[in-house]
Amino acid sequence: MSNPYIYRLSVVHRRLDEEIRSEWKRRFPDTLRLARLKKLRLAIKDRMAGLLRPASRGA
Repeated sequence: MSNPYIYRLSVVHRRLDEEIRSEWKRRFPDTLRLARLKKLRLAIKDRMAGLLRPASRGA
């Protein structure tokens, strides 16, 4: 990944993955927190996909 912005997004995505896993390991996981973390993780994944997608979308 040559783009530093994409690299930074991938680091945040990885951290969110870790937070989601640790929340699931709790005795009583906070489902609202899990939903927020998953939504944020998906938004970051979508943004990375958009940046990695070729620029010739309209052609």
